[in-house]
Amino acid sequence: MIRSIAIDDEPLALEVIETFCKRVDFLTLEGIFTSAGGALRYLEKHPVDLLFLDINMPAISGIDFYKSLRTRPMLIFTTSHGEYALESYDLNAVDYLLKPFSYDRFEKALLKARQIHDLVHGATIADEAKYIMLKMDYGLIKVILSDILFVEGLDNYLRIYLQNQPPLVVRLTMKSLMEQLNERDFARVHRSYIVAINKIESIKHKIITIAEEEIPVGRNYEEQLKSILGKKG
Repeated sequence: MIRSIAIDDEPLALEVIETFCKRVDFLTLEGIFTSAGGALRYLEKHPVDLLFLDINMPAISGIDFYKSLRTRPMLIFTTSHGEYALESYDLNAVDYLLKPFSYDRFEKALLKARQIHDLVHGATIADEAKYIMLKMDYGLIKVILSDILFVEGLDNYLRIYLQNQPPLVVRLTMKSLMEQLNERDFARVHRSYIVAINKIESIKHKIITIAEEEIPVGRNYEEQLKSILGKKG
């Protein structure tokens, strides 16, 4: 069962979401909020799997609210404004519903959320089976964490180098990716590079070698890398 809350400063919009949610048998709507503050206080005590979130709210935008969360659940934007669609893509939103939306459109968004939820919660404990879901070409792609060699930042895109596979290019920031990775297994070693610790073959003269590729260690990341490697030893 997917646990959710809805945040919107328009009570009528919340009524629509509440009505639609009652028709979905794999979802529970645990609360509705007209202010971001009330929702934040609830989330601190009651984590959920999914947020229905408006973008244009008086105190704080839905985008900024979501970025402020320590733990980020799945996200479906519900808004009257189409110009924020690109930003929703950057936040890995499950879907972007433009008001007024029909139940059929709402249901399609929920089916996407259920697919992601089932994949994540169906993962096994074994390290080789752990993965993250990333957006690519307006779809989702499953990336096995143990396959990642290193990641290169390219403006608003990342190139993810994988073991025995072609690299993947995804629209995501370095910061957003690091938030999804385990800091014991991955380290940011440069403003443009993240590396898998257990894939490091050598470090000489501030150059890391992984799969015959050379990756520079930035001055601001040297001490952090030494600390991580010291804990591994």
